[in-house]
Amino acid sequence: MGDVAVGARSGHGPEEQPGRSDDAASPAATDPVVENGDGVDASSAGASESGDGESGTKQKKPRSFWKELPLLIVIALVLALVIKTFLVQAFSIPSASMENTLQIGDRVLVDKLTPWFGSEPERGEVIVFHDPDGWLEGEPTADPNPVQKVLSWVGLMPSADEKDLIKRVIGVAGDTVECKGTGPLKVNGKALNEPYVYPDNTPCSADNMGGTFKVKVPEGKVWVMGDHRQDSMDSRYHQNDVNKGFVPVDNVVGRAIVVAWPPTHWSTLPVPDTFDQSGINAAASAAPGALGLAGAVPLVLWRRRKINKSLTEGNTGVSATGTAG
Repeated sequence: MGDVAVGARSGHGPEEQPGRSDDAASPAATDPVVENGDGVDASSAGASESGDGESGTKQKKPRSFWKELPLLIVIALVLALVIKTFLVQAFSIPSASMENTLQIGDRVLVDKLTPWFGSEPERGEVIVFHDPDGWLEGEPTADPNPVQKVLSWVGLMPSADEKDLIKRVIGVAGDTVECKGTGPLKVNGKALNEPYVYPDNTPCSADNMGGTFKVKVPEGKVWVMGDHRQDSMDSRYHQNDVNKGFVPVDNVVGRAIVVAWPPTHWSTLPVPDTFDQSGINAAASAAPGALGLAGAVPLVLWRRRKINKSLTEGNTGVSATGTAG
């Protein structure tokens, strides 16, 4: 009924106001200012009359909060969907494979923006990625209700997509990653000091299922491992799949940047200092040096040839001068 009343008021002249005389419709300039029930003074209403004698429309009362609420909800859902799609998405941790860095039930926020600008995973980052080739086969999956599915889809709840995994990047394209016995884990021949590995776990696993390995990471792939080394079915144990245990960069959803829930577990997820130690990039740094050497060889040969030619021409000139003398 409120909407009808507002609509009926709009666009109509003074004939709607009962008890108002024709003289009242054209107040003199000296009349006192009197406010009507809507907070608009009568002199203003008279001043807004159009040339044909009709008065201006009354101001509409602001809509109540409950009438605005549906629109606010729609705007909030759209913004949440945009943020989840392009900026940040929440994921829940269902297993112990990343303990103690991440606990079961933790909620992490994943940066999805930087991959849009061509950024690729780096060593030491904790990443979320789509299942490369049946890594989750046989694992129990959650069965969210319809409301949870909708809220997860728009980003107001952690993702209900059970086809995503979370691990730490150990090797990137060009790296050689190696495990012998119980460790240490080596990247490009450099032993890693890994304080993030689960207490009492060994960096490598002495088994015949993949715990002992030496691989070179191909272009467009990364090698990932869980921090709970003896409780993580990671790249080591999928070397017989289509990707040989590597995770395609195209499968990476983004980097986990912070533990957002519960509040008692709140923390950031920076790259550990172990991946900044000298020597770990030796293989990568050797490549520019080799290219520089290869480019210098032709220059040196050309320079030597020019010097030899100059000396030869100089000797001929001396000989001729001597002869002429």
